[in-house]
Order: sequence, then structure tokens, then C-alpha cells
Amino acid sequence: MRVVVFLACFASLAACSTRQEPPGATASPSGEARVVAAEGGAPSASGGGAPAPRAFGGADDNLPFSPDGTRLASIAWRTWIYTDTGPQRTRLGYLRAGAVVDARGPAIENEGCAGGWYRVNPRGFVCVGKGATSNLDDIVAVESSVRPIRGQGLPYLYARAGETPPLRYFKVPTRAEMEAVEGEGVLARAARWRDGLALSGVKELLGTPGAPPEFLANGQKLVKPYGVEQRLHFSVYAGRAAPDSGFAIARVFESDGRTFGLTTELDIIALDRTRLVKPSEFHGVELAPDETLPVGFVEQRYAQRFAIGEDGIPRADGNLAWREPIKLTGKTRPGGYWETRDGAWVLGSTLRIIQPRSQFPSVATGTRKWLDISILEQSLVAYVGTKPVYVTLVSTGRGGMGDPEKGFATVRGTFMIHSKHVAATMDGSEDKADSYNLLDVPFVQYFHKGYALHGTYWHDDYGRVRSHGCINLAPVDAAYIFEWTDPPVPPDWHAVFNFERGTVVSIRG
Repeated sequence: MRVVVFLACFASLAACSTRQEPPGATASPSGEARVVAAEGGAPSASGGGAPAPRAFGGADDNLPFSPDGTRLASIAWRTWIYTDTGPQRTRLGYLRAGAVVDARGPAIENEGCAGGWYRVNPRGFVCVGKGATSNLDDIVAVESSVRPIRGQGLPYLYARAGETPPLRYFKVPTRAEMEAVEGEGVLARAARWRDGLALSGVKELLGTPGAPPEFLANGQKLVKPYGVEQRLHFSVYAGRAAPDSGFAIARVFESDGRTFGLTTELDIIALDRTRLVKPSEFHGVELAPDETLPVGFVEQRYAQRFAIGEDGIPRADGNLAWREPIKLTGKTRPGGYWETRDGAWVLGSTLRIIQPRSQFPSVATGTRKWLDISILEQSLVAYVGTKPVYVTLVSTGRGGMGDPEKGFATVRGTFMIHSKHVAATMDGSEDKADSYNLLDVPFVQYFHKGYALHGTYWHDDYGRVRSHGCINLAPVDAAYIFEWTDPPVPPDWHAVFNFERGTVVSIRG
């Protein structure tokens, strides 16, 4: 999907709605948590299986200061982190609303920040004012306190709009209010949806929803972060979500027998008006120091492993799972059999085999990290120098090897990751004409104009062309690669910008 991340405005399909920037944004731009069920369990939002979760944020033993208890909370949709406090400052990244970071004073006051600049770890300065506060009990900080999961799959619980898109409630509606705006049968419909969750295989995603959080008790209205679109309010809601919308859910709770989700943009939606996203179970495979390519991915729904008997005849010795990654030695035998690294044999005709490269680009030197993406193979291989360390399948632009300027093809060439966002809202779609409003697309890494690597929650078709030009990754792969590449995103930061030396992305046929 070739898309645009909106740093200053939240876009409708036709144009940007006004979204103000935090103080100081006129300068020239150059912690793990989880989705929670309020008062109940915490549903997992990640796909299952290997690889092991990645540590995130990058090690930094040279922090500019030791925490002394001074902390700042972000109360804007984006609280910018700057290189310094002067008029020539540039942006290093930003915090998302609800993030809390260690800070060091005394505050530096100037014309660019009346509330004072504070240094934050591991680098940069944040302005106290509309974007950040030292009051950790600020209502926006409390409402937005659930942080995204990093390093192990989707950062939030996700949902897609149902046949009738959900209303965007700005308070928990009473039974009478729900019936007034959605019809008298709304609660019976919600009950049927809840009863059908077990059959749909997504019930475990919700955990055990409890009561609404305290800040929504007694009919209290949500307060939007600074910089978020302020929609026209009706009686208890601010309009209906667009068809084909996607939502990132921070909290799940129940009220009057109906299950609601609090989105990351602080809207309350009835989950029975959505389709919950079950993360793809597909993922790539890490290669140990003594392992290398080839690696095969099972392409057939029914495939088998084989053992070679003393008579030299291959005999079936267990089944292989669809899309299972198989590490191969490269050794073959008559009949089209390939040896696996655990001593078994598989038919090459049942696999998509990612072969070793015969030659390398100039970036493949020493211990430099880079990504090798093949449009024809629909594959991604992460390298350190000439050593492959991770292999997976991706979905590139549906235009294949066509001209990216004339269709939905992925751009080819050598690029460098210049900005990374734990999650970012994008427009565009994978299935229909540009009608999607995809909130918090996971683990976005921009490398050229509007082209990015990112996770997907709207399809599970990796290994086939699918996007509008971006590199679509399965959730576990997206989380892994996001933490592996440079520049690292520090804990509690939501994004970083780097225009000098990010990880190289090499895209070929």
C-alpha cells in the first residue's frame, strides 16, 4: 500500500481536516504495555509462534542524565521531541498521547516555549504546554495511558467496520440513548454477536471485559488530545465511522450488556458493529550463526516430510503446515527432494524456495544491516553484511514489475529508512478504491516518499502481490523487523526521524 502518514493533520479522503501542531512546530522539521480489558484480563494482540519477541528501543549506556523522579506526560496526539531549544531546532521524533517519560530540569524558557523545555532520555527536548505536562493525572494522559505492545506482533487489538459501521460515541451511552440513536433492537443484536464470538474464533482476543474505566463513569465525556480532529457532536456521538474503516482498540469494557472498545483516538465504538481482527499466524524464520539460505515456505495445503529408508526409498514421515518455514541444507536428490537441516527430506515442488544470492550489492559489507526485498519472489531477507539472519514472505505492489508512476507497483532501487512509527494512520486500501481509513497501521518504516514497510491487519495473503506499492509484512515479522532496523525507536517514544544513516532497503525484481 502506497500511502501517506499524516504528521500534521488527520485526513478524510478528500482533504485534511485541521489538526493543530504542538507548540514549537513552526521550526523546520528535519515502554511496553498492552491492550487491556477494563477491570479484567489483558487479551493478547500478537500472532503466535516463533520468532521470540524482540527487545525494543536499542541499548544506550550513555544516557544524558539519570532519572531523578521528574516525569512528563504527553497530552497531544503528537508531542514533538526536538534536537535543541533554539530557533534552528529540528525534530527527532514524537511521543503519542499518554506516554510518560523521564525528564530533567530546570526548565529552559524562551519565545519558543513559555512553559519551558525539558531534556528527555535518551536525547532531545520537549516543551511543556499544550503538548506535554508535568501533571501525570491530566485526564488526557489517563485516558491514553494504555501503551502499544512492541516486539511481538500487532501493537493493539484491531477491528474492521462491519456492514453498518459503528457510531463514534464520546461517552458511554445508556440503554435509552443506544436505542434512541441505533434502534430498539440494538441490545438484542449485541447479545447475538457476543454469543457468536466463540464460533468466530476471536473470543480470546477480548479477554474478560469489565466495567467502564473510572474516567468514563457517571456519563463523563472523553477529552480529546490536543491535535486530534474535533468532530461535530450530536446527542451522544460524533458521527458514524466511514465504511471500510479500521480501528486500533486500547481498552475493552462492557456496559448494559454491550461490549465496547475505546480506540486509540479516544472514540468509543460498539464492537458488535465491527469484525475483530485475528492476527495472521504466518511468520518468517531466524537463521542461527551457522545457518544460511536456502529456506523454503510450504505453498501447498497438504505437504509431507520424508525419511530415506535403508533401501534408499523416501517414505512419508509427517505432515507440513501450510506456509511453514523450512530450513534447507541445499542438498538435493533425484525425484525433486530437498534435505532439511534436521535431516528430513521435502519435495521442492511443495515449497517456495528462497535461494542464496550469487552476488551482493555494495552495501553488503562488514556488519552493516540491510534488507533484500525481491518482487518476483515476494520475499524479504534481512542481512548483516553477507550473512542472512531472517527470512520471510511479503506482499508488494499489485502492479508487480510495472512502472510505479503509472500503477500500484513497488518502487525498485536502493533506499534508506528515514522515519519509523510504532503505528500511523494511513489512507488508501488494499481491496477497493482508496476508501479505507486505516487507523494505527502497525510498525511503519518509510524509506522513499510514501513507500514504507509496515504490518497489516486487513489481509493474510503474504507471498503474493497485494499492496498499492508498500511492503506488507505479517504482524510478527513487522514487529521483529521494526526493532531490528535503524534508527531505533526508544521506549515510550512513538516515532523517530533519521535522515542520515537508517538501514538500507534494497528492492529488486
